[in-house]
Amino acid sequence: MVQRIIGGIFVGGASRRMGGRPKGLLPAPDGGEPLVLRAVRLVREVSAVPVLVGDAAAYRAALPELAGPLGVEELADDPPGIGPLGGLCALLSRAAPGERVIAIACDMPYVGADDLRALIADPSTADVCAARRDDDAPWEPLLARYDAARVLPVARAAIAAGERGLQRLFARLHVSRFVPSSPRAMDDWDEPDDVKRA
Repeated sequence: MVQRIIGGIFVGGASRRMGGRPKGLLPAPDGGEPLVLRAVRLVREVSAVPVLVGDAAAYRAALPELAGPLGVEELADDPPGIGPLGGLCALLSRAAPGERVIAIACDMPYVGADDLRALIADPSTADVCAARRDDDAPWEPLLARYDAARVLPVARAAIAAGERGLQRLFARLHVSRFVPSSPRAMDDWDEPDDVKRA
């Protein structure tokens, strides 16, 4: 039996440095589809089930194709108001026993389908398999694969202890390094200058 894979596309965040504009509505570098639709397409291309993680109201309002019977499920952060760790808990809770979960940010315009395939197929048995630029760099928790059954209780314990950062969560877990096809796959668009440089 083929194991189902859930692809969490993180769309939350106030996008303050982008002037409040939802980053997933920015056009992809080739001037084409909005980044969030690109992410949905890539997740489906690797036979995973796309799920929008976080407050997706602005995306649904701007992109009717995200709704309807063929649309994309939305997961609110759980608990809300603590940043991406709440989104990760919601995503991990959504996974059924035995399901694998990948997480990507909607504002990473250079992640490709080959990167997601390689991440899904990585033979690591660690709690988390995540991208990282080098041994001294922080982990990329939104270009990562999670063992939901193992990570969720640790994430809940971290929240109960008052922690909010994903790097602090990773310090509690066994994490292996995933190397994407290009370092550029780990770039994200946080502010207008990032888009201009593209």
